[in-house]
Amino acid sequence: MVPAWRDLRSGRRAAGGRRTAGDDLPGHRRRPWAAGHPAPAAQAGPEPMNQAFAAAAEEFDVPRDLLAAVGYGETHLDGHAGRPSQANGYGVMHLASNPTNRSLEKAAALTGESAAALRNDTEANILGGAAVLRSHADAVGLSRAERDDIDAWYPAVARYSGAEGAIAALYADTVYTFLAEGLHTTVPGGERISVTSRPVSPDKGALAAAQVTAPSPDYPSALWVPANSANYAAGRTATVDKVVVHVTQGSYAGTISWFQNATSKVSSHYVIRSADGEITQMVRDKDTAYHAKSANASSLGIEHEGFVDNPSWFTDSMYRSSAALTAYLCNRYGIPKDRSHVIGHSEAPGNDHTDPGVHWNWTYYMQLVTGTGGSGSDGLSFASYATQKSGSSGAQVKAVQKLLNDQGYQAGAVDGTFGTATKSAVQAFQTARRLTADGTVGPKTWTALLSAGTTPTLVKGGSGDAVKRLQRALTAALGSTVAVDGAFGSATDTAVRGYQSSRGLTADGSAGPDTWAALQSGR
Repeated sequence: MVPAWRDLRSGRRAAGGRRTAGDDLPGHRRRPWAAGHPAPAAQAGPEPMNQAFAAAAEEFDVPRDLLAAVGYGETHLDGHAGRPSQANGYGVMHLASNPTNRSLEKAAALTGESAAALRNDTEANILGGAAVLRSHADAVGLSRAERDDIDAWYPAVARYSGAEGAIAALYADTVYTFLAEGLHTTVPGGERISVTSRPVSPDKGALAAAQVTAPSPDYPSALWVPANSANYAAGRTATVDKVVVHVTQGSYAGTISWFQNATSKVSSHYVIRSADGEITQMVRDKDTAYHAKSANASSLGIEHEGFVDNPSWFTDSMYRSSAALTAYLCNRYGIPKDRSHVIGHSEAPGNDHTDPGVHWNWTYYMQLVTGTGGSGSDGLSFASYATQKSGSSGAQVKAVQKLLNDQGYQAGAVDGTFGTATKSAVQAFQTARRLTADGTVGPKTWTALLSAGTTPTLVKGGSGDAVKRLQRALTAALGSTVAVDGAFGSATDTAVRGYQSSRGLTADGSAGPDTWAALQSGR
């Protein structure tokens, strides 16, 4: 029996007159090459990827920004010249062909494109990604009206991951973070792709309770998601004397899912997210992960989200988070903090891998590991946040401009001068956050700007960049200084409780979804 989604692009009726999944797509017609004819060459233009996203979004009634955010989360919109990821995924939309994820084959069936075109041609790949995403939307029962609501797509995005439960939710949360924060990226070839930030409140359905909350048993700042027992060995046959740095060749959630897949036969002790440095432990330190062949028994492996040929994945948040973990492991197990004992996968004896590659900044990384690099100013942390408006200038205007640009608003050059472009970007941000769009950055706008991003539940004892973001936002919201040190101690706990109490929230000291929602709306 032909599945209903097989007729998705044609809009034709199935046998017996039953409407297929694509019947309500306005003006929907099967492309001539979908019936087996060769696809015409992609039309060269000044913005081929933007055009491909727009065309695919229209073809399958998928929100364009959602489609771009999914692709960015998978590959940073880099097709890697048709080379596969660790999970055998291809192209900017990471169409996969492995035992648990057959999105490449599904895309071929839905679009009529060949597997070769889907792997190597960006236009076809994006079209295939849109088709697969739409098929998931149909599977969860999204109506035409619901497809116009970007928040309703959450379950479909989770299914696109190829994972289940908490890992699928982790994947979808990342995509919606890109929608909330906005993104501005230059893809290979120089084209600029943008997604403007907006308030999001995804309809998570049954996945609302499927969150990763278990703490790491070995590193207090990390989460715990165990790898499949087929992918590591219990115990050690050698003394741990080194840390091995890897690059995942895939996304954070995708890597976690892959290490839970019994067929992969690979794992690592820790996985680190690019955007904010979040860490998930998957194999206990006392056990032997399968990550570096002959060095497995004597090493601890740390995977870093990204691809070796694209330096955009190696963020400062990732470097700092990873270096803190490496320093902790070195201290705990007596490993010297030098390049003979903190090595890349490519340097492990008997390995044929190239990661972390030429773009990994070993000098900076080791400075952070050894504590000799200095912290410097992040340009966003101040003891207080003054009102900024047209004509203002200085370091805090630079902070406004950087925050706006990072979230997809066009504030212009980060030059510290509050001009027309900055005011327009502020007004656009205020409109999206349902604040008074007066172009002036007062306490409410500062609070919303500084808190934008992921919304992890933070409690006393936590640490990291998300805690710093919370501390900055609380400083702006409360009008009193909260030290921005990334450590959730007693002072931060008191500030959180004070904020919660003053905003009518449950004053439990836990910065959870309600507290983040209040901060991100400028309350």
